[in-house]
This record gives sequence, C-alpha cells and structure tokens, in this order.
Amino acid sequence: MSRFPPISGTGMIIDGKALASEMEAETIARVEKLAAIGRRPGLATIIVGENPASAMYVRIKHSACDRVGIRSQTVRLPEEARIEVILETIKGLNEKDDVNGILLQLPLPRGRDPAPAMAAIDPAKDVDGFHPLNMGTLLAGAERLVPCTPKGIIWALERLGVDLEGKEAVIVGHSNVVGKPLAAMMLNRNATVTVCHVFTKDLAAHTRKAEVLVVAAGVPGLIRGDMVRTGAYVFDVGINRVGDRTVGDVEFDEVLVVAAAVTPVPGGVGPLTVSMLMSQTATAAEMQMSSEER
Repeated sequence: MSRFPPISGTGMIIDGKALASEMEAETIARVEKLAAIGRRPGLATIIVGENPASAMYVRIKHSACDRVGIRSQTVRLPEEARIEVILETIKGLNEKDDVNGILLQLPLPRGRDPAPAMAAIDPAKDVDGFHPLNMGTLLAGAERLVPCTPKGIIWALERLGVDLEGKEAVIVGHSNVVGKPLAAMMLNRNATVTVCHVFTKDLAAHTRKAEVLVVAAGVPGLIRGDMVRTGAYVFDVGINRVGDRTVGDVEFDEVLVVAAAVTPVPGGVGPLTVSMLMSQTATAAEMQMSSEER
C-alpha cells in the first residue's frame, strides 16, 4: 500500500501503519534524548473494571510504549470503584515525578461520570488532550496537548504534503473526541471548515464540497462514492462491527475510485492515534522538564 497519493483520482490507500512507524521513529529519538539525561518518559493508565475492549486498547497502547522506550504502568481499579477513589488515584499520579502522562481509559462503568476525573488530571500530564484547559488553549489557537486522533490526522496530512490553508474541509461528526477539536485544529491552519452531524440536512451536499473529508459518525457505510468530491483526501475514523468484520463509516471500495486517497479500516487512523499518544507523552515530558528549568 502506498501512503503517497497522487494529486487526484486514482484512489491510493493511505497506509496508517507506515505513517505511524515514521512517527514512532521520531518519538524514539526524542525519548532516547530524554533518557540520556535521566528523564525517560512514563505513562500511567487507569482502567476501571473488566471491560474486554478497554483491556485490549490498554494492551495496544502499552505495546506501543515498549516499542518507543516509554515506561508504562497500569493502575487497575475494581468495577465498583466510586468516583472519589478514581479522583484520589489521579491525585496520586499527578504527584509522581516519574509519571509524565496520565491516561484514563474510557468508558467508565455505568454511573461514573468521566468529566470530573478528566478535569482532575494535571493539564501538563493530560496526554489524551481532554482537560478543559488544554481544550480551551486549542480553541484559542495555541496547541499544547490535544486529542490524539485529530492530531494524528493533521500530522498525516502534513506528511502527505497537504496544505490545509484555504482548503474546503468537511468533518462528519461533532464529538469532543474528534469532530470539535479537529475543527479547531483545521481552523488554526486556515482551512474553511464545515462540521456536519446527525441533524445536518442533505449531508451529501456538504461532503461533495470537501477537499479533505473526515468521517467520525459511527455509522457503517454512511459515505458512498457519489458523496465524495473527485480528488478528495478521505479519513475514515469509524470503527464498526458488521457481522465478523470491522468496517468504517466510508464505503471503502466506492470511495477509493473517486478520492485521491482514503484511509482503510482497520489500518488507517487507528495506528496514527496510538502513535500520537506516544508522541504526546514525550511532549509532556519535554514540557515538564522545561517548566522545571524556568
């Protein structure tokens, strides 16, 4: 699979795994530079309960830590852990000098609101980028630690040589995890951004305008070939189970013959997200060291 699409129309596949490997190589160099002065980054993950999907995601992230040389630890709390226990656990990790990044694996068990827990994480250790301070800084145009999936998409576009300035960008999905922060990042790069969602009328009229189309709606096959502009760059964030298959929100085969480039599912945006988490853990360690030196 080629990660370097042509200018228009022959439908190349953006190899997220190859791009993620490039990002990891850069992160390894940064981690080793920190390790050489006794500051090897550390990532702590809190997982509450026994959700199998959450456990799988934690394993994937910690395997990535091993690849790039980041120290990792998992703090496991029982299913019945109250929000006060979660907050106390976060407080303890905030105070640990050898923990540079804190990741609260979501979703929490039923009845536990994640918002207070996310806000309790030290913004300087918020490698997921969801703390209100980091979100506000992003909206103000100064990106620090930001949500990993949208940041991975921006990074991939830059590596592919796509300059967002003046581009028509359309995002389908307005979640706090992808849609809203990605819109802010694209606006920061002077794209013209349209955000669509479940209440949007005539979705196709918007998506056909997009030079860059990002789909994060959680609806299998939502975007068909006739809804995509010729030569567009299409990033499919959807992860849906249909029978025994994992599919995205884009009808891949249809869109592939129209777009300049499309991410597959799996193997597209997912690897970029995990690698960006590693990069942001290194960034957090660098920021914390700089803060101590001031």
